[in-house]
Amino acid sequence: MKSMKFLALTAALASAAFGATAIKPALHGEYVEARTADVFTGPCFGNAEVNLMGDLAVFGWRVAEGQFDGVDLKGLGVVGVVKASATLGDIHNNAYPVKSVLIVDERASVEQRMALQKFAKKMGGDLLQDVVKIVYAPVDLKIQGSVHNATASLKAGELAEVTTRAINDGDHICTNEEIWYAPLTKLDHAMPAYSLAHTYKGDGLNTTWSSPLKRSAFVGSFQLND
Repeated sequence: MKSMKFLALTAALASAAFGATAIKPALHGEYVEARTADVFTGPCFGNAEVNLMGDLAVFGWRVAEGQFDGVDLKGLGVVGVVKASATLGDIHNNAYPVKSVLIVDERASVEQRMALQKFAKKMGGDLLQDVVKIVYAPVDLKIQGSVHNATASLKAGELAEVTTRAINDGDHICTNEEIWYAPLTKLDHAMPAYSLAHTYKGDGLNTTWSSPLKRSAFVGSFQLND
């Protein structure tokens, strides 16, 4: 009898612990990226661009709710800007070394700024391991519409901008388009998108760019259990 009661109690505690874990708020929010090469394309375009473009990118996160390293980041954003040595995502060539700039939401406190930097480096992985400059500026990321028909707008002060619309039938030029490159970071869900604007006007990377009107973006959502 005692054994049965012990097992029942253990199961109850395990269930309670699981329930507590399940309802623990996760860090989650929205994401957008754009590159200087098409990510949704066919072989004719993909093979023509590889090693010639796609080494530059802007990507950003906005935390809808949650904490990182015990610091509340709700409503704050951070943007990564990278210059790689080759086309990002090309499995046949090494894109490293990669230089990067971080643009951190200027509304954040000192503690939040540090947490945002750590969060971006965790999410960006090797792409954000060699940060040559950190800038503080307003970061504004908005995604509107359904997941499969979303429009997105990312602005990081006057330094970086990405504006997208959903892919439509007119964007199927080769008729055999597919997702040619994966997103630059791990996401819960992502959809390729059309870049209406994709610019970087800052310094630190020895280059600036404007690469609009390409099937070069992803719009998505992320979740991270800290």
